[in-house]
Amino acid sequence: MLRILLINDTPKKVGRLKNALSEAGFEVIDESGLVIDLPARVEAVRPDVVLIDSESPGRDVMEQVVLVSRDQPRPIVMFTDEHDPNVMRQAIQSGVSAYIVEGIQAERLQPILDVAMARFESEQALRAQLQAREAQLAERKRIELAKGLLMKMKSCNEEEAYTLMRRQAMSRQQKLIQVAEQIIAMHDMLGG
Repeated sequence: MLRILLINDTPKKVGRLKNALSEAGFEVIDESGLVIDLPARVEAVRPDVVLIDSESPGRDVMEQVVLVSRDQPRPIVMFTDEHDPNVMRQAIQSGVSAYIVEGIQAERLQPILDVAMARFESEQALRAQLQAREAQLAERKRIELAKGLLMKMKSCNEEEAYTLMRRQAMSRQQKLIQVAEQIIAMHDMLGG
């Protein structure tokens, strides 16, 4: 069963989402108003999903969502009465996985949470791929820099420098990036 943190920012309609969740068979592990520090609350209760019930999400709500999405990513579903497409875009950019306008019916909650979880997982996978690509690019740049330094030090061409680096990596059972970092460090130490 999903562990749900419910944030209720709707004083007029207190409990509408909680009642719908109970009707649908979900358990709310914690409920708070939005006057809290959302990242700290998420850290404390470690929910699987965060549901925010807000008549019209303001800047403070969006800032809290950004902080959670950055530091402790979780699927976040926002139930609101706000139809404004700009507010919806801002919510999605802040890290909201699903933005639901008008109406909370118990029978709709499971599909909504399923979609939010799937979208969140997909987005996390894309972020991981992007980080891996960025790391590969950074490594490639460092290897190219080391290769260039080696070409100057040994007065050799690019292919010879690369071969020297590969041999060094194999003989020491290291990755090519480790050898590249050693070459760069040695160059820096010698005041190159």
